[in-house]
Amino acid sequence: MHNIAAIHDESKAQYYWVWGALLILTGIEVVLAYEQFFTPVHMLEVLMVLSLVKAALIIAYFMHLKFEIPLMRFMLMAAIVACLCIMCIFFADAVRVVKLGLP
Repeated sequence: MHNIAAIHDESKAQYYWVWGALLILTGIEVVLAYEQFFTPVHMLEVLMVLSLVKAALIIAYFMHLKFEIPLMRFMLMAAIVACLCIMCIFFADAVRVVKLGLP
């Protein structure tokens, strides 16, 4: 059995590249939010995609999940999908409460 830590590159250069990419993506998000190039629906779609890319970079590199075994990555993705499904269920209920005009 090989050691995953032995394969992992301990250089900090990749973290600086990822940090730079996150900084650029954040700058793009800020410019898009202030300039309103698209309709609100398209703006939300673009901002959500950029946020997902940023989240994937953070999870992969800064949480070191890129270097984990596949089972660990699968477990995290399954937990995220379960949380998103539960959030969708509660958001639908929140919309119902707003439409009824309840406090």
